[in-house]
Amino acid sequence: MVSLSGPPATNLLQFLFLGLSTIVSPLQAEFQLYVPTGLTKLQAVEGAEVVFPVWYTMPGELPDAQPWEVAIVLWFHEQKGKESNQLLSLINGKLSTSTPRVSLAHGMSSRNVSLSLQALQEKDSGSYRCSVNVQDSEGTNLGNGVKTIELNVLVPPAPPSCHLQGVPRVGANVTLRCQSPRSKPLAQYQWERLPPSPKVFYPPVLDPARGSLTLTNLSSAMSGVYVCKAQNMVGSAQCNVTLEVSTEPRAAVVAGAVVGTLVGLVLLVGLVLLYQRREKAPEELANDIKEDATAPRTLPWPKGSDTLSKNGTLSSVTSARAFQTSHGPPRPNVLTPTPSLSSQALSSPKHPRTKEVPPQPVSLSPGGVSSSTLGRMGAVPVMVPAQYQAGSLV
Repeated sequence: MVSLSGPPATNLLQFLFLGLSTIVSPLQAEFQLYVPTGLTKLQAVEGAEVVFPVWYTMPGELPDAQPWEVAIVLWFHEQKGKESNQLLSLINGKLSTSTPRVSLAHGMSSRNVSLSLQALQEKDSGSYRCSVNVQDSEGTNLGNGVKTIELNVLVPPAPPSCHLQGVPRVGANVTLRCQSPRSKPLAQYQWERLPPSPKVFYPPVLDPARGSLTLTNLSSAMSGVYVCKAQNMVGSAQCNVTLEVSTEPRAAVVAGAVVGTLVGLVLLVGLVLLYQRREKAPEELANDIKEDATAPRTLPWPKGSDTLSKNGTLSSVTSARAFQTSHGPPRPNVLTPTPSLSSQALSSPKHPRTKEVPPQPVSLSPGGVSSSTLGRMGAVPVMVPAQYQAGSLV
């Protein structure tokens, strides 16, 4: 029991003070979670380290954590359109992380629960949410809170690639192009020509967003080394290209030489093939046997002509012309020669005949002599052999 002594007015003031103290004490024990003003959105460069500053306080107590405080700390990484990923957890004094790049910046026994993330990558951009719940040793909840910090990881331009588009000859137009494969934010490009004839280019010949430089009506004085610089707010990189303005269309000459060489090779191969074909043509014609060729026509044997035997010997057949005499009566004491066969024609071996002509008797009646008269004179009738289709005698 509290005893009040002194004047009544003084006692009344002390009573009011004690009552207000009893009301205010629970308010002083309220939990508070803080993030520094202006640090709710962070930017960091790829490859660097970033700290997400978060701490809590217990008003009316010492700034350091007390032995009876038990803090539960959870850190999450959230990206739009993706599920949240838990990076760190501190429960009952046990710390666990999903990656070795993550840790508490000030240890586990501190009211500062800031998160440290090392070796930043572009994919680390997003929202980082911290959830803290403080209890006493008996498990009574003393307070909890949630804070979110945005992170944007910036990427310096990667080394760009430079190339020339067009034929660099006098009077022509060319375009120099420069492009960086990675940059966040997007890089801006600047072209310049190095000494001994330095020059910096600006729009409209330069497109700083696309990195293209257009050169028109080239001259020999425009030859040189051109450098392209890609840069953004966190870094820069560059490349260069050498421009040599030629007075001759070397590209066209080279292209013509190549085409001419190819055409010459094709013509040479064609001539060789044509020559070989002409060499083989006579041999193929000589060996080509036409099965459906027509046999030569057989010439008729004239009556009274001499006959050749198959083996090449001449068969002497007395021609009927020998018996021909002048018209008129026969002179006395003149003997009429008797036709005789001096030699017999050799019969040829039998061959298949396409058309056999039967032998016809030849009537030898020279000078109007009848056959009966010739028979009495001892004449012998002669058979003229038929000719075989292929030219041999039968």
